[in-house]
Amino acid sequence: MTGSGKTALITGGTGGLGSRLAIRLSGSGYRVAINFHTDRERAEKLAERIGGGAIAIQADVGDPAQVDAMALAVAGRFGRLDALINCAGITMDALLVKQRSVQWDEVMRTNLTGAFNTMRALVPVMTGAGGGHIINISSYSGVKGKKGQAAYSASKAALIGLTVSAAAELGRHNIQVNAVLPGYMPTRMGADAKAAMERAREESFLGRLSDPEEAASFIAALAGMRCVTGQVYAVESRVF
Repeated sequence: MTGSGKTALITGGTGGLGSRLAIRLSGSGYRVAINFHTDRERAEKLAERIGGGAIAIQADVGDPAQVDAMALAVAGRFGRLDALINCAGITMDALLVKQRSVQWDEVMRTNLTGAFNTMRALVPVMTGAGGGHIINISSYSGVKGKKGQAAYSASKAALIGLTVSAAAELGRHNIQVNAVLPGYMPTRMGADAKAAMERAREESFLGRLSDPEEAASFIAALAGMRCVTGQVYAVESRVF
């Protein structure tokens, strides 16, 4: 299925924010590719629910070979890519002195190297379509740091550096690269840490958590902008 319609790829597309993004972008006229790592059933059900040519693609973003295969699948199915949303992320929280090297490596592999892999593999597809938009989902923890989140905070801080560097390199190809900090959301990852979720609520100027639907709406709007790159946006109610 090739053609001129806009296409978006969302990594971590079955997650709380990723799934809402898939629905939002589809509603905005994108053909959506939903990347998943293990949950095939959830991804395929989401693609079926969205319709409009949406597909589910399995790939471990930390594995360059799998990401290269995903890039070929997107190019073969749609013929173009207009938006890449790097939403895949994990956390393995532990105090610094208790963090195991294997945990550190896995967080970096998914959160940082995963975004590098997808950008490197899919930029040529995007360039072939005349440009597009890459949006990397970072975190409040990547700016402020969090006790017990050395690996996660470091990965998300590094993702901001990757974002700005890529923006400087890719502007000449009409590719915009921005980062979004969506705030603490009561999605699957956030809801698993009850104490952290309540702290985020207490730190909020509004006394509330971030809304995944609102974050998805913001990211979809950003994907449609033509003159914004190298920026970091906080869709948040906590102070930086």
